Amino acid sequence: MTIDDDRKHGAALGLMSSEPRQGGYGPVTTRPWSQEDYEHAAAGWGAALSVGEVLLESKRPVSGALAMFTMNHPIKGFDCPGCAWPDDQKGLKLDICENGMKHVTWEMTHKRVGSGFFSQHTVTELSQWTDHELENAGRLTEPMVYDPETDRYAPISWDDAFRLIGEELRALDSPDEATFYTSGRLSNEASFLYQLMIREYGTNNMPDCSNMCHEASGRALTASIGSGKGTTTVEDWEQTDALFLLGVNAASNAPRMLTALSDAVKNGAQVVHVNPLIEAASRRTIVPHDFVDMALFKTHETGTLDLQVRIGGDMALMRGIAKVVFEAAETDPNALDTEFIAEHTQGIEQYRAVVEATPWAELVQQSGLTEEQIRAAGAIYLKADKTIISWCLGVSQQEHAVDMVREFTNVLLLRGNIGRPGAGPAPVRGHSNVQGNRTCGINHHSPAWLLDKLDEVCGITSPREPGLDTVASIHKMHEGAVKVFVSLGGNFVLAAPDTTYTAEALSQCALTVQVSTKLNRSHLVHGEKALILPCLGRTERDEQASGLQGQTVEDAMSMVHLSVGKKKPASEHLLSEPDIIARMARATMPGSATPWESYGRDYALIRDVMAKVLPGFEGFNELVSHPNGFRIPQPARERDFRTPSGKADFSAPALHDVRPAAEDMLVLQTMRSHDQWNTTIYSASDRYRGVKNLRELIFLNEADMRDRGIWQGDLVDIVSTSKDGSQRELREYRAVAYDTPRGSAAGYMPEMNVLVGNADFSAQSDQPLMKSIHVRVTRSSDRLVTPHPRSRRG
Repeated sequence: MTIDDDRKHGAALGLMSSEPRQGGYGPVTTRPWSQEDYEHAAAGWGAALSVGEVLLESKRPVSGALAMFTMNHPIKGFDCPGCAWPDDQKGLKLDICENGMKHVTWEMTHKRVGSGFFSQHTVTELSQWTDHELENAGRLTEPMVYDPETDRYAPISWDDAFRLIGEELRALDSPDEATFYTSGRLSNEASFLYQLMIREYGTNNMPDCSNMCHEASGRALTASIGSGKGTTTVEDWEQTDALFLLGVNAASNAPRMLTALSDAVKNGAQVVHVNPLIEAASRRTIVPHDFVDMALFKTHETGTLDLQVRIGGDMALMRGIAKVVFEAAETDPNALDTEFIAEHTQGIEQYRAVVEATPWAELVQQSGLTEEQIRAAGAIYLKADKTIISWCLGVSQQEHAVDMVREFTNVLLLRGNIGRPGAGPAPVRGHSNVQGNRTCGINHHSPAWLLDKLDEVCGITSPREPGLDTVASIHKMHEGAVKVFVSLGGNFVLAAPDTTYTAEALSQCALTVQVSTKLNRSHLVHGEKALILPCLGRTERDEQASGLQGQTVEDAMSMVHLSVGKKKPASEHLLSEPDIIARMARATMPGSATPWESYGRDYALIRDVMAKVLPGFEGFNELVSHPNGFRIPQPARERDFRTPSGKADFSAPALHDVRPAAEDMLVLQTMRSHDQWNTTIYSASDRYRGVKNLRELIFLNEADMRDRGIWQGDLVDIVSTSKDGSQRELREYRAVAYDTPRGSAAGYMPEMNVLVGNADFSAQSDQPLMKSIHVRVTRSSDRLVTPHPRSRRG
C-alpha cells in the first residue's frame, strides 16, 4: 500500500491522514519548535501559571477556581477524574495538581457539541480534524446516531437509542459476539452494574484499560502474594527508609505524589528513581499547597539517586540487588529475614540458585548499568529497615513484565518487606478508578468465588469461560466474530495498539456504542450502526428520583471514598452512567428480574447489593458516609497470603534478554507529554522535557544519533519490526537529542501507537508492548536540516 493509499484508507476509517503536522495529534502550530532541558523544580510556580492559563483559556476563571476547593475533598467534593493517587487525609484546602485542574476545566468547558454541530460537519470531514480539535469542540449534549446516507450524526431519543442497542444485542447468535469496554473513569457503582448486566446477558467479554496498563502487575502480585493490589498506604510512604520508583514519571502522571516523595526525602529516606529518562520528578519540587514555600521559592528534593536503566532493564537491576543481599548473607546474619522467609514463604532455595548462577556481566549488560551502580542500589536496600518498591507502565508494558514484577516481590521478601509498616509493593495506577473497576468485577477472567457470590446474591447464572480482553477483542472484531462493541468512556481506537488495525476492527462491527462526555476519534471510527451517548461528568450534579447521588471510587492504595458533583450539567439531556447502564440492560433483557430501574434511580441500592457480594464492602453505605471513606482490607498486608500454597511464593525464571535482535535497532518506549492526559492532548508542548510546539519527535541518545549521521532537528523515518516480521512506519519526525541510555529511544503516544503491531503483545499478560518497540531510525530522504539554532547538542 502506498503512502497516498494509506492516507485515503485512514480517512475512510475515520483516522486523520498520516501527513506530518507540527502539533501531531495536538493543536496544529506554525510556531517554531525548540527543546531545552528543564532546569526548574517540578510543580511550584510553573504549575500554578499553567493552571491559570488553562482557566482563562477555558473561560472558567471563577467556576474553575472554585472547583479547586472541592476537588478531592471528603463527602462534599468530587474526586479528580485524573490519576488514582490517594487523597490527603489531613484536611488540605488545596489537594490538587496541575494536570488534575487541566482535566477538570477541560470537562467544564463552555463549548457544546449537539445536533447543530453535527449538521454542519460530516464524519469524513471531522476525521481530518486533529484530536485536540475534536475534544476542544466541547461537551456532547444529546444522544446521536450515525446516518450513513448523509455521513453525519443525527439526533435520536434516548428510548430509541436503547431500543436499538437491545435489538442488536438480542439478534446476535451468541452473547460472546459482543464485547464491552471500560475506561478507568467509571465509578464503583457503575462498574458493578455494568459487569452485572454483561454477565446476566451471558458473556465475560470485558476488555478494560487495565488490559493495556497494569494487567501484568495484577497477575504477578496474585501469583506472588495472593492479591493483585499493592499493600502500602500513604502513611507507609512517610515511614519508609528506602523507596525504589521504577518506570514512573510522577511529575506528569501522578503529580500529587511529588509531596510524598519530598516528605520521604525530608524524613531521611533514600528515594531511588529508576528510569531510562531522568524526569523532573526525580530532582526537586515546590509544593503548591505550601504557600510559604511558594512565596519563598523554596524547593525540596524528591530523589537521592537516579539509575538510567536500558528499556526493560529493571528486572536485571532487581536481580543484581538480590545478588548483593545473598552475598552479604554469607557473613551477615541480618541480611536476610530468615524468620519471615521460613514462616511465610516458599521457593527461596530455587530463587537463590538462579540469582547466584546469573553472572555480574549479564546483569550489567541487561540492565545497562555498571556493577558499581547496581551494588550501590543493593547497599541502599541492605541498609534500609523498611523498603517500598513502586512502579508504573514503564515496567508493566514490557514483554516479560510479569516476571519483572515478581522479581520486585522476590527482593521484598528477602528482607521481610511485605506485611509491615513502611514497606511493600506499590503499583502506581494511572487512571482515577481503574483499580476500583477490577475490585467491582470488571474482569474478563474473574475468580470463581466472585462469580459464585454474584450468582447467589443477584439470582443470575454467570458464564464461567474467560472472556475477551482488549487485544483479543480487537482480533475478534477484525475477524468479524465480534459484531457489537460498547465502550463506557475512553478513546479506544487511540488508546489501543496498531491504530489502523484497531480502526479496521471497529469498522467491521454491526454496532458501536460510545458513552462519552466529549467528542473523540473513536466516535468517527464506527460500525455499520453507531451511537454516541453523552453522560454526566465527574464534576456535575447527578439528580435522580431519590435525590442527589454520589458515586464512589477506589484509589491506588485501596481507599474507597464518595464523589459528589456540584456543577450544573452541561445539558438537560445528559444521563448518568449508572442510569445509562440500567436502561441499556432493561432494553437488552426485558424479562430480567433484576430491578434495573430502581438501581438507576438510587445508587444506595446498588451499594446494598455490592455489600453482599464484595469482600470488605460490608456496610458499604455506612462506610462511605465517613469523611475519608474506608480502606478495603488487604490480606497480604496482614501476611495472609492467599496463594495455593498459603505462602508468598518466590519465582525463579532465567533473566530475559531485553536487547533487540539486530545491532542497528533501537528499543522505543511510548509515553505521554506533560501537557496530556491519556489520549487527551492539551497542547503541543512538554514543559518538563523542555519541548515547545512539537509532538512529532523521537528522543534519541546522542551517540546513537551520530552513528546514524543524524543531527539535532533532522527529519527522520522510524520503521518498527513486529514480532510477526511485519513493519510499520512513521515519516518525517524530528530527531531530538536527549539524556537516555544508548540503544533506548522515546516518543509520544497516541501518535506512535501505529508502530505497535497487532502481534506485539506480551505472552505473559496479553498487554500491548508500548514500552518495547523495536525500531530502525534513518534520516528522511533529502530532508537533512541544519542543527537547530537553540540546540546545545549534536
